[in-house]
Amino acid sequence: MKLIKKGAEADIYETKWDKSHAILKIRKIKNYRNPHLDLKIRKQRTIKESQIMAQVKSFGIPAPLVYFVNLKKSSIMMQKIPGKPVHDLPDSKIIQCSIQIGKLVGTLHKNGIMHGDLTTSNFILSNGIIYVIDFGLSQNTIKSEDHAVDLRLIKEILNSAHARIFEKSWNNFLIGYKSIVGNAKFVKITNLVTNIEMRGRYATVV
Repeated sequence: MKLIKKGAEADIYETKWDKSHAILKIRKIKNYRNPHLDLKIRKQRTIKESQIMAQVKSFGIPAPLVYFVNLKKSSIMMQKIPGKPVHDLPDSKIIQCSIQIGKLVGTLHKNGIMHGDLTTSNFILSNGIIYVIDFGLSQNTIKSEDHAVDLRLIKEILNSAHARIFEKSWNNFLIGYKSIVGNAKFVKITNLVTNIEMRGRYATVV
């Protein structure tokens, strides 16, 4: 078992499950919390994440299979998706993939799922298919404000991590997103994104 990522909420290991390459995600104990409360929170989040991973697959989102959930250890054993994170692809490929990423996010939102951590590292290109990973912060919500927060985050990531291709990739993302959610929802969500940005700028100035 090999540690591949240490996160604030969980550690990620590469391992094997029944001879297949797998990922083991273990939620960390938070010593500042009451131990009973901490266990309850980690259990609930582990259950929620595994449920959402199964849920998104039911409406066509390519996502890892869940192999096993251990509530005592607050861990999830899941399929390892072979491929490259979109973050690490050449600029031209990121621009191209942005349309499909927009469609995937649109499909999540249309089905009442907020991803919660939309970064280009959480999309994996594998054999021509883009997979969505890391549903640790996801939640069931139909609130437009929550969906706007998702879009605001991916926009920030594109602007910071992929600044040279920001305009092309963001425009392609929006084309893909709109094709799924429709014009009315698209206008509502993008207007909310603008409002969030304006609030942020105002807070900075003040």
